[in-house]
Amino acid sequence: MLSAFGMAFKTPDLRKKIFFTLSIMALFRFGSVVPTPGVSYGAVQTCLKQVQSGGLFGLINLFSGGALIKLSVFALGIMPYITSSIIIQLLTVVIPRFETLKNEGQSGTAKLTQYTRYLTIGLAILQSTGLVAVARTPGRLISGCNEAIIPDTSWQRIVTMIVIMTAGTSVIMWLGELITDRGIGNGMSILIFTSIAAGFPSQLWSIKVQKGFFAFLVVMAVGIAVVAAVVFVEQAQRRIPVQYAKRMVGRQAYGGTSTYIPIKVNQAGVIPVIFASSLLYIPSLIVNFTNSQAAWAVWVSRNLVKGDHPIYIFAYSALIIFFTYFYVAITFNPDEVADNMKKYGGFIPGIRAGRPTSEYLQYVLSRITAPGAIYLALVAIIPIGALIIFGATQNFPFGGTAILIVVGVGLDTAKQIESQLQQRSYEGFLR
Repeated sequence: MLSAFGMAFKTPDLRKKIFFTLSIMALFRFGSVVPTPGVSYGAVQTCLKQVQSGGLFGLINLFSGGALIKLSVFALGIMPYITSSIIIQLLTVVIPRFETLKNEGQSGTAKLTQYTRYLTIGLAILQSTGLVAVARTPGRLISGCNEAIIPDTSWQRIVTMIVIMTAGTSVIMWLGELITDRGIGNGMSILIFTSIAAGFPSQLWSIKVQKGFFAFLVVMAVGIAVVAAVVFVEQAQRRIPVQYAKRMVGRQAYGGTSTYIPIKVNQAGVIPVIFASSLLYIPSLIVNFTNSQAAWAVWVSRNLVKGDHPIYIFAYSALIIFFTYFYVAITFNPDEVADNMKKYGGFIPGIRAGRPTSEYLQYVLSRITAPGAIYLALVAIIPIGALIIFGATQNFPFGGTAILIVVGVGLDTAKQIESQLQQRSYEGFLR
């Protein structure tokens, strides 16, 4: 593999793409530490030294690489784009117009991408408004710290901060598209990878400082095992063989080839974990904003805020399993796959074309999704286990959303470099 990377850097155009991607990643990290005008940098640093950040905005803070807690220019990170992409993807199943655009090919995809950008800007305005509204009151954004993070709370200053944070989200979208067009890999995925990976060293070092060297070694051993397991499952797939019959067009014979339909064990990716995390944040968000002392608010504060409670663990796991089946059901259509196979003369050996093929695909999909859903739930509760055993934060580096995204993006980027090396007749990573 090291020799393959050496070959990649020896190839001029590939080396140029790699360095361009690295430069954009560095620029993105620079924007994540530049404070928004109106934010007291000294107060933020004082609060970060005194207390740990609360879990209310934990997911957004994870995807922003810690920029949210610092209220930087890129405070919202990539989260508005992720949310809008998921919403547009779900709406393609519900709205016939979006489904038509999806089936139109490149032109339809370009329109859906434009709609995603508009929705991203709208979500960025809403999220930045909520963030500034929370941060203007001492002790709400960073619990336990009463420093005035935003000294000037005039409406002119608040509007300026909202505009700058929204503009920061627009710049992030532009940087992601630059990587996709001129760099290596998917731009948005690379930026998410950068944000999450940026927090790994500090999180590991905090475990070393707080719990000692032995706990640090245990965490590293667990981390290596988790990464190996995630790589194994992410690469695992069920290959359904497909045979195409020969067709005679004039004197030429077409078809007669054999291929397969790859059905991954983790067909849904990291989306169910994001859905479940976001949904569990809603009750605590309501309690936080209403400051209610009713019986339901007390129950939510006891059971659904801190992640080490059994009710929270059960609800989190159940939501992940539910959303895994839900997302797979709306993204993989067995009827459509069966119709396309029948149209082009393809069939699964031993299975009749048409409806029997669709039923067989649904049979395989429903059974392979079960271990994938359980796998996602187990990986997602690793930070909760770390919280209980080591007293670590819920943003534990080797588990949950972070490790799934880092490993997934890393594998995808390595495959793209591999394919470009193979196009140039190099051996690549595989030997």
